Amino acid sequence: MIRLFGAASALAIALALPTGASSFPLPKFGFGKEAPAAATVQPKPGEWAQARSDVAPDPNIRFGALPNGMRYAIRKQQVPPGQAAVRLRFDAGSLMETDAQQGLAHFLEHMAFNGSKAVPEGEMIKILERLGLAFGADTNASTNFDETIYKLDLPRTNDETVDAALMLMRETAGNLTLDQGAIDRERGVVLSEERARDTPPYRIYQKRLEFFLKGQRPPTRYPIGKVEVLQTAPAKELADYYTHYYRPARAVLAVVGDFDLDAMEAKIKAKFGDWTPVGPAGAEPDLGPVQPRKTEAKLVIEPGAPLSMQFAWLRKPDTSPDTLAKRKRELIEQLGFSVMNRRLQGLARGAQPPFLGAGVFESNEYDAAEMTMVIVNAEPARWREALNAAEQEQRRAVQYGVRQDELDREIAEYRASLKADAAGAATRTPGQLAGEIIGSLGEHEVVTNPGQDLSLFEETVKDLKAEQVSAALTASFKGDGPLLFMASPKAIDGGETTLLSALEASRKVAVAEPKASVEVAWPYETFGAPGKVVETKDAVDLDTTFIRFENGVRLTVKPTRFKDDEVLVRVNVGGGRLDLPKTEQSLSWASGAYIEGGLKQINAEDMERVLASKVYGAQFSITDEAFVFSGSTRPDDLDVQMQVLTAYVAEPGWRAEAFKRLQGAGKTIHDQYESTDSGVVSRDLASLLHPNDQRWVFPTREQIADAKLDDFKAVVEPALTAGPIEVVVVGDITVEKATEAVARTFGALAPRPEKTAVTGQRDISFPAGVDKPVVLTHKGRADQSIGYIAWRTNDFFANPQRARDTAVMGEVLELRLIEELRESQGATYSPNVAYSHSFVWPGWGYVSASVEIPPAKLPAFFDDVKKIAADLRTKEISPDELARAKKPRVDQIEKARETNGYWLSELAGAQNDPRRLEATRAIISGTERVTAADVQRAAQAALKDDAMWKLEVRPAGK
Repeated sequence: MIRLFGAASALAIALALPTGASSFPLPKFGFGKEAPAAATVQPKPGEWAQARSDVAPDPNIRFGALPNGMRYAIRKQQVPPGQAAVRLRFDAGSLMETDAQQGLAHFLEHMAFNGSKAVPEGEMIKILERLGLAFGADTNASTNFDETIYKLDLPRTNDETVDAALMLMRETAGNLTLDQGAIDRERGVVLSEERARDTPPYRIYQKRLEFFLKGQRPPTRYPIGKVEVLQTAPAKELADYYTHYYRPARAVLAVVGDFDLDAMEAKIKAKFGDWTPVGPAGAEPDLGPVQPRKTEAKLVIEPGAPLSMQFAWLRKPDTSPDTLAKRKRELIEQLGFSVMNRRLQGLARGAQPPFLGAGVFESNEYDAAEMTMVIVNAEPARWREALNAAEQEQRRAVQYGVRQDELDREIAEYRASLKADAAGAATRTPGQLAGEIIGSLGEHEVVTNPGQDLSLFEETVKDLKAEQVSAALTASFKGDGPLLFMASPKAIDGGETTLLSALEASRKVAVAEPKASVEVAWPYETFGAPGKVVETKDAVDLDTTFIRFENGVRLTVKPTRFKDDEVLVRVNVGGGRLDLPKTEQSLSWASGAYIEGGLKQINAEDMERVLASKVYGAQFSITDEAFVFSGSTRPDDLDVQMQVLTAYVAEPGWRAEAFKRLQGAGKTIHDQYESTDSGVVSRDLASLLHPNDQRWVFPTREQIADAKLDDFKAVVEPALTAGPIEVVVVGDITVEKATEAVARTFGALAPRPEKTAVTGQRDISFPAGVDKPVVLTHKGRADQSIGYIAWRTNDFFANPQRARDTAVMGEVLELRLIEELRESQGATYSPNVAYSHSFVWPGWGYVSASVEIPPAKLPAFFDDVKKIAADLRTKEISPDELARAKKPRVDQIEKARETNGYWLSELAGAQNDPRRLEATRAIISGTERVTAADVQRAAQAALKDDAMWKLEVRPAGK
């Protein structure tokens, strides 16, 4: 299914509000386009979308249906070997709830892990852990307005694991016990999730949906529901929802992985064939008609949020079947949106940008309404300027359309992306493939593969004219509106009347035809004579080659077959945080301005235009020991990828516009952090765990406002000019081709020195244990707080096996926290344990435990953790608990080792410090050899009461 420019991309361009992970996601943006009137046809039980479409489904998927109406889709995928993904989707979410059930669709998702006819309460997760599935990583679920999805990622496909997975899905489908006691114990967990998700972005989202879908059902049925219902709903209400909507006709099972299709199909039929619905089916929800609207405005004041606005044009949803003609219309429209987004991005990158970012997309809101939306983020004091620019750019696009050169650029970029997807299609993971199947169901789409999508694309864009795209873009803004929604951190004089007046004034301003862009050429094809290789070494067991060029540049290459046509590149330059002064506040917050600043001979906008037909990436970050440049490409574009990254190292643009844009966004960043307990932790924890070292301190408002690009440049440039360079290339590539590409780029630069130790820079400290917690405050809800404990351990190389023992001990600690705080007490949704053993900082490592919990329960959390720690110190854990801690960790590592990203990270720095290779070699065997006695010794060494550093993040004034 073609997804060229989705809502997520538009939101990213617009610097939209961040949202945390949740089992009830925020908006699910679709891509439907209102076509000519067509009858809405509800599929029959057991009927797939292709039965009413001329779109051919992916031939590699076997689609089926049982006599009871349950559908299934299975696909064999042997990459990675021995793994599988299982997804069970119900066509039921919060929209189906009654007034008395608000929040119970999501609550029911929780209860799927809390007891069924064949699995006692508290045993489901343990069964999965024994099979190697980690809770959260491999075992998860989500509830939305219109669907509930259960997910299992299997580390192996032997009969034991597959049979257990299908058994658990079958239990979820029709055999949950929904015991009142178990429900009561789970209430605190669900309420904890409600607390954690109640943030400024979420509240803004609610107000926005209520404004746009006025009088319709979705704004009355948010998946998290009503607190009073979550606190008091009896088992009968959950059971009623369960029997009404968890029915075979509403269920789809997708299983993808390394198994025999006939055998899997037989297992599905045997396991689910006897599933019979109980009682009458639930009714389809009445979503309500789209209300007639005029130009309207809504202003929401939300302290702790950046200023954002949305213009929307509203209309009835298109619920016609998925067809080739419909896909072509949508594709042409998306190309128009892409041109418009490019123009909005250009405004944001200008010398005097009117806004921080903006984007346009189309959204199908759960078949309740369809809208085209322009989203904008801006500095609060410049909202009027942002409104004018976005509104007038929208009218400019409608009035004058798109130019052929603009369209050709988007076609070239999409073609490159689609070709890359098609080339890598055979090595998509089971999780990706199962996700594509499940993702097609909400929009009643036919599941197609990247090759089919590329063919449709080429058929659609052949001889495509700008006039056709212009007409589609104009048509996309039909409907009632514009409706203007604005969220502001502070009040605006005159409120909504002022907004409407500003909008009307802007609409009266005539707009001019957009200017044609100036042709440019890519100026960084050569960097001098190719470098010469002076040393080559092989690590045969890791299938990795280490190369050193005459100029000192080091290259590490690992060819893989994990993903066809994917090549990842990482370039480490200088010392990163090791190069930063310990006594000066770090400017790493401004690292995003580096890439946006473009190159000396070409800006970012022109570079993207001239390289539109290429697949490459450019990211910059500052890590503990390097300034890192990275990108993802394909074998055919490796030369361009290397040219781009070399140019960013050798001739960065240092344009002030990008830096100022980040400063503008930074004006409200502290308000955003301080609005939630988790935000305060995100901002301040790193500096608290590295006391008396400014390299980890987040800047104050004044420091952000007063920062200068020259200050950032003065810190970074010396390392980029003279620091050592290490290039790591992993993926579908040969050693020879990677070597040639690096020889022509980084190998052609002036000589670089060897990496040397920086005196004193590695000396860092860790906070000592405290009797009373350090207290920070936030400005969010009065019932939101976080408790955090950290114990110092050691760096990795001080004792590698002890570090592995401690990691397993950390996994056991998390099992205990989940069992005590979540399962037994029902106190929280999110007990969490983390551990780190540094490769860079001598003596630095830690184990931590944290929880989101009401403030009154913080003392109990610290006491509970203290008791668990004492128990781990004094008693050996059981063989079962050891297995449930080790097996998921080992399986997660094994799965990660089948990805290019894992090896890109593992091999970075290995030439300078070969001990890292030994750590990589031994990580699985070292973890497998950990015993119960080792866990106890690790707990005795680390989890000491007097070493507990404690932190509370409480609501201000409490």
